[in-house]
Amino acid sequence: MSLLQITEPGQSVDPHLRKRAAGIDLGTTNSLVAGMRSGVMTTFADEHGHHLMPSVVRYRPEQEPQVGLTAYQSAKTDPVNTIVSVKRLMGRGLQDIHRIGNRMPYEFVEGDSGMPYFRTVNGNISPVAVSAELLKTLAKRAENSLAGELDGVVITVPAYFDDAQRQATKDAAQLAGLTLLRLLNEPTAAAVAYGLESDAEGVVAIYDLGGGTFDISLLRLNRGVFEVLATGGDSDFGGDDIDRTLAEWILQQAGFEDDLSIAQLRSLLIYCKDLKETLSAEESTKVFVDLGDLRWSGTLCRSELNELMDPLLNDTIKACRRTVRDAGIDYTAITNVVMVGGSTRIPLVRQQVGNLFGKEPLTDIDPDRVVAIGAAIQANVLVGNKSDDEMLLLDVLPLSLGIETMGGLVEKIIYRNTAIPVAKAQEFTTYKDGQTAMLIHVLQGERELVKDCRSLARFEFHGIPPMAAGAAHIRVTFQVDADGLLSVTAMETGSGIETGVEVQPSYGLSEDEIVTMLQESLTSAQEDAEARALNESIVEAQRMINALTAALAADSRELLSAQEIAVLNEGMGRLQSVMEGLDYQDINDAVELLGKASEEYAARRMDAGVRAALAGLQIEDLETGLEQ
Repeated sequence: MSLLQITEPGQSVDPHLRKRAAGIDLGTTNSLVAGMRSGVMTTFADEHGHHLMPSVVRYRPEQEPQVGLTAYQSAKTDPVNTIVSVKRLMGRGLQDIHRIGNRMPYEFVEGDSGMPYFRTVNGNISPVAVSAELLKTLAKRAENSLAGELDGVVITVPAYFDDAQRQATKDAAQLAGLTLLRLLNEPTAAAVAYGLESDAEGVVAIYDLGGGTFDISLLRLNRGVFEVLATGGDSDFGGDDIDRTLAEWILQQAGFEDDLSIAQLRSLLIYCKDLKETLSAEESTKVFVDLGDLRWSGTLCRSELNELMDPLLNDTIKACRRTVRDAGIDYTAITNVVMVGGSTRIPLVRQQVGNLFGKEPLTDIDPDRVVAIGAAIQANVLVGNKSDDEMLLLDVLPLSLGIETMGGLVEKIIYRNTAIPVAKAQEFTTYKDGQTAMLIHVLQGERELVKDCRSLARFEFHGIPPMAAGAAHIRVTFQVDADGLLSVTAMETGSGIETGVEVQPSYGLSEDEIVTMLQESLTSAQEDAEARALNESIVEAQRMINALTAALAADSRELLSAQEIAVLNEGMGRLQSVMEGLDYQDINDAVELLGKASEEYAARRMDAGVRAALAGLQIEDLETGLEQ
């Protein structure tokens, strides 16, 4: 007997009008796809009833790649051609691989733009192509469940994914032939699923610890509005790192000092993952490792595993504290803590998170499925099946965006934790007389100096009309879309000349530089403030010297006595000498003295300019000009 879904008139969408949408949680360890079926938001299973799909792709000669569980089962026997945890390499460069690649049993080659490629029996494969295979398989699963092609998908990414990582994910979706509606931050997706299901209001902390990434987000929920107050995390830490720490412990216990083969390393990591999951449910377990020349047996207690994990988890707790501080709220304002990601099943994780926030974390929602369900809810809205009036998402930028100014300083245009999509503009001017071009250097980070921030893009702006220094007005506009991707334009307001750049992913950047940006901004705040003050003083001092030098060369003999010229030259020499001392207060004092000394000269120049402009004109001419 079949069941009929009965709805009130006007409340249901005609089947032929309803579009098919899916939410995809593209995870480091496992991935899921969810959608609306029979009026219920659910995750879709494969033909064997498995909802979780291992994020694993195996390449075989002259055959289609294996994806999911079958590929995962081949990881021990064919580790080089079986790609696991590819998400950790999305948007990364070859130099990042040198840092973490020794922990990954692959052979890497350099591709275009420094992007790392996996060397396989099917040729060199990029991380984007691997992710595309995962997305294609998940999309096919959704199409089978919904009985038709998908009209659009929402794919989730860690909140801490930078521009390169987000762009790589979009590229993978395009390569998979999917219509991408939006990239959605994973914590926000979890809040969507949780908030709608529980009708929660107040501030919710989303603690998301997956296989390869960690995110902490604070969101204010209020009648369907999800406002991200602050985000933090680490795009290069997750449950995989616990597996590696446990593997290193086993090697130490066994007294094994030789290098493991690729197959041995992969087998050991898989075994350690199983040990970790076992100890999430049991207090102790027997350990038996047999990898040929490496054999060891013993007992591992949960308390021993906790000791190994504690330093790693402590870093996540520090990130939580920073995020609460960034949000400007008290811990008492946080009403609920939601656990997301398979690694949050570890008892120590739940204990430490509960201790920090002073409340028991919510675990009634499946931490593996909640992100995919939230993404599916958002996809259903964006595809047009549900009014977006019922839900508003206000994601934020994880790091500030700005441009380089004179003196190697960073002028922030959009600050971190600003809700997106967003567009903001700021006007800048020229530094030298007759300047007709300007280099726009786009930066990301929290520090005050260019050298301490991440470079995103550079482009040259030409066509500025030649004017006196400071006369031109160049409006620089930063626009960030809902996916967190940036475009920058520059326009000279007088002439209307405009140029811009779509910020493209830049590979080969240090992961440490990205992950530690916020930490460094906090610990170096005083140092950065002093450095900025010094550089601003030097820029202003040099500007004054340049302007006064040019003026003296033009008309000093006509307007000044030899003694007055000598005084000004002496003042410039004194200022130049003080600049070498690198004391911004001394520089500011010298600038002020030189400014006072040159006031009379500036007044004479102005008078001379006015007389020259009025030369030969009659009173009647001036009156006519004013009337016009």
